[in-house]
Amino acid sequence: MTVILLRHGVSTSNIGHTLAGRTPGVELTERGTEQAAAVADRLAMLPIEHIASSPLLRCQRTVAPLAEKLGLEPEHDERLIEVDYGDWTGRPLAELVTEPLWKVVQRHASGAVFPGGEGLAQVQQRAVAAIRDTERRLAEQAGRDVLWVACAHGDIIKSILADALGLHLDSFQRIAVEPASISVVRYSPVGPSVWKFNDTGADLSALAGASAPAPGGEVPTATGADNGNAGHRDSP
Repeated sequence: MTVILLRHGVSTSNIGHTLAGRTPGVELTERGTEQAAAVADRLAMLPIEHIASSPLLRCQRTVAPLAEKLGLEPEHDERLIEVDYGDWTGRPLAELVTEPLWKVVQRHASGAVFPGGEGLAQVQQRAVAAIRDTERRLAEQAGRDVLWVACAHGDIIKSILADALGLHLDSFQRIAVEPASISVVRYSPVGPSVWKFNDTGADLSALAGASAPAPGGEVPTATGADNGNAGHRDSP
């Protein structure tokens, strides 16, 4: 079973350098909309059979072009929703970097619990469960391997990748997940393997075959300043 982890495109909160969290109505920017269309063009040639998504608007907008091309109805999974940042939600990142908890998030993520919100260890548990549960369900229904997409948020995807890589959650800040990037994990009976991460432009045609795609080919982008996710130096 192979899942393509897709982060939503650049949002208004990203360019506003605030921590959107679960704030409703956060839209994609014009650039984010362009990214969603480009992702659809890249992925539509693959035999994708299922799309799951965080229920938040920016993820819904990101998968909409792909879903239309493939004729699929995205399934909203609450376990893929953004971190509940509690009292930090909506605050400027420039303020949050002065909070004592900021350093905990960067260096000891497994012990970080947001005031009035949830802990990152809890986030990883629910996110990984969402992926593994869907994997099992799709395998049982199809009786074979299925290629599918899960659209979520930066910290959600990073926590899933950390688990797949066998990294302690405290190291998940070392993983970069840019807006509209894809990361690919194949789950087998003996464990997961990561084929790609933070990929924003490589040829994905090898995913349609039975063997792993050739490594490399990731193209750096200039969107780093717009990331606004909680894993980079400019966000918790």
